[in-house]
Parts: sequence; C-alpha cells; structure tokens
Amino acid sequence: MILVFDVGNTETTVGLFNGDKLQEHWRLTTTAARTSDEIRLMLHGLMQAAGIDEKGIKGSAIGSVVPPVTPILYDACRDMFGGKPIVINGNSKLPIKLKVDEPMTVGADRILNTLAASQMYKRDTIVVDLGTATTYDCITASGDFIGGIIQPGVISSAESLFRRTSQLPATEIRPPKNVIGTRTDDCIRGGVLFGAADSISGIVSRIRKAWPTSEQPYVVGTGGLAEVIAPHCDAFDHLEPFLTLQGLRLAHNILAKKAAA
Repeated sequence: MILVFDVGNTETTVGLFNGDKLQEHWRLTTTAARTSDEIRLMLHGLMQAAGIDEKGIKGSAIGSVVPPVTPILYDACRDMFGGKPIVINGNSKLPIKLKVDEPMTVGADRILNTLAASQMYKRDTIVVDLGTATTYDCITASGDFIGGIIQPGVISSAESLFRRTSQLPATEIRPPKNVIGTRTDDCIRGGVLFGAADSISGIVSRIRKAWPTSEQPYVVGTGGLAEVIAPHCDAFDHLEPFLTLQGLRLAHNILAKKAAA
C-alpha cells in the first residue's frame, strides 16, 4: 500500500492505494500551523479508525501547491513509514512534457492531472479541476501539457460575494428547487451553482475551438465539487473525482521504480 497527499490551498486530500485501487480517502484542512508530530498523530488516528495496519504502507508521495506545508508533511511521512517520500514538482522525471513558457511555475496538481490523463485516457484531454481555483488543463494524448486557464473557484467566488454583501447570508452550495429563486438563499445557490456550470461550459467550448489539432478533446471533471456541478453542466464527458490522487499513484510507481533501478 502507498499513501498519497494532494495538498491544495484549502484542503489536503489523502488517498490510500492498495495496488491500483483507491482503498480509502480523507479530506483535511490545509494548514502550515501543524507540526510533523501533529500530522503523524492525525494520520495515525485516520489509519486506526479505518482499521488499517500502518506496517502495510510501503511508500508515500506528495503533490503540493502550498510550499510551507511540504517539508512538514515530508518529515511526518518519513518518520512514520520509513524511506523518503516522493515529492512531485516540475523537476520530476515523468513521461510528460510541460510545453508552456514557464514550466517551473506549473503547479503539482496540474502536473499530476497531466500524467493521469495521458496514462489513463491516452487521448487529447481537457481536465477541469474544481478546487480553490477552477483550472482547465489542456493535455495531448502523448502527455504534453500545452497550457490552460485558471479562474476563481466556485467556493472562492461565493465567499467573496458573502464578504462584500452584508445582507446576503453564507449559503451551502447545492441546487435550488427552481432556477428562479423566491428566497434569498435559493437566489444565491442558483447564481453560484448555475453560474459556475455555465462558465465551465463556455470556457470548455472556447478551448475546443482553439484546440491545436483536429481531434475533439475528451473533457474530464475532477476535484471536490465536480460531482455537485456536473449534473448542471453539459461540458463533461467523464467524471473522475480523484484524478489527482491517481496521478500521485502513477508518479510514485514510476519514480520509485527509477530510484530502485
């Protein structure tokens, strides 16, 4: 088994893989305030609650877009599972190419999405990742990351609305009963959810029109809100909520094999 960490600006998604199978997953708040000892205690509690024998975990991998968290998590994994955790970044020797102007600025999540999409779908792909930001990763069948779009995330946009409008209450993001809201909270839900869905459809349409080859790219939705948005959005061909974790699994297997050679 291996344990993988997708460290985002708001949440850290932890996945436990038994071979190719995602056996368990957890979502934690991302914070640099925790020490490595605190992370170890937290992971120990998660493993214990799930009935998992920590001795069966033979490796770990970290993909992080929050630099202050990375070394703390690295130390916790090294001390807990032994060996050096694999950290994925722009220098990682993976079978992909970052064909953009500033490859070292590409986030680990986008690198991992590129690896997972190219290995799993083997076709031109647009990955729409709904996290703190909503990112659109444009990936060729051969594993080239050719760029994309970054827009404010669904929750980030909603929180900005709540902060700047004193009379609008913070509201859970879920579909309203009717697109024409008759309550303030339903009006907000409709604006946030349907606005995000239609924005995604529009941006995907623009990307498809600008695609550099004649192939129609496959559109994959991932991230914490993908399953909430997808029923109201006509852009997606497939949902893979844990695509980035799959990328971490693949990256770990590739880089661990190279290290052992």
